[in-house]
Amino acid sequence: MLVALAANLVIAVAKAIGGLVAGSPALLSEAAHSVADSMNEVFLLAALRRSRRPADRRHPFGYGKERFFWSLLAAVGIFVMGGCFSFFQGFEALTSESAEGLSGYVAGLIVLGVALLAEGGSLVRALYQVRRQGGAGAGLRDPALRTVVAEDGTAVLGVSLAMAGMALHMVTGQVVWEASASFAIGALLVFVAFRLGREARDQLIGEAADPESSGRICALLQAQPEIDSVEALFTMKTGLDTALVAARVDLVPGLDSERVEEVAVRIKRSIARTVPEADQIFLDVTDRLAREAAESPAATGERGGA
Repeated sequence: MLVALAANLVIAVAKAIGGLVAGSPALLSEAAHSVADSMNEVFLLAALRRSRRPADRRHPFGYGKERFFWSLLAAVGIFVMGGCFSFFQGFEALTSESAEGLSGYVAGLIVLGVALLAEGGSLVRALYQVRRQGGAGAGLRDPALRTVVAEDGTAVLGVSLAMAGMALHMVTGQVVWEASASFAIGALLVFVAFRLGREARDQLIGEAADPESSGRICALLQAQPEIDSVEALFTMKTGLDTALVAARVDLVPGLDSERVEEVAVRIKRSIARTVPEADQIFLDVTDRLAREAAESPAATGERGGA
């Protein structure tokens, strides 16, 4: 994360200077892209620090969702600072008739070449981190790491688009190529922002645990001899590696209160061992026969017709 932040800051400054010297809209679009990435890295660093705070009275389920909130802010930053500014540069290029010198564009291409190497190195490092954390399936569950991979991947593609647009502008003398590159960079950033924002939204409003974990919990409950049936099972991610589990189960008849308490404690411990991320477990245990008796006409005062 710190490597990506340092790389983005250096690249943002270099692109901004090169874009101003060359007067290149594509290079300025990439400068805005790098500034947005730098801001987002700061957001993600804050997410990593704040999400590790222990649970307290005000937040009894912990602060794990801080990562999802800051990931949403990062998506908004990519959209506003990167995508919208790139579209603006594209329109500006089409309506402007100023001519740029060849020497300025050569310097801009050199800056982009260096940026491509730096962004590529950062992307390789991020992909290596994903591999260390279990590959694409497990590693990309981390919203912070997923955002870094998305940022570095779009950065490499964005730099390539900017270089292509500037080179074609130099060869043909038509600014439309560079304007098209700015539009393409803007569309790319808006797409990435939409994807990241949608994922963060789903996690913030209460996304269920992955189906594999839910299936293991359900199978464990159904395998208990004291459980007659599993009426409902609810899960919700409360952080990157934490989840809330709530189950409504019917017990077999004939269990006294002490036995029910022992069964509930044992089941909760079994769930915690089977699914380590289930740190909050709630069981609603009922006796079907007792419940049916309580809901019978004799208990409720209702009378059957005859």
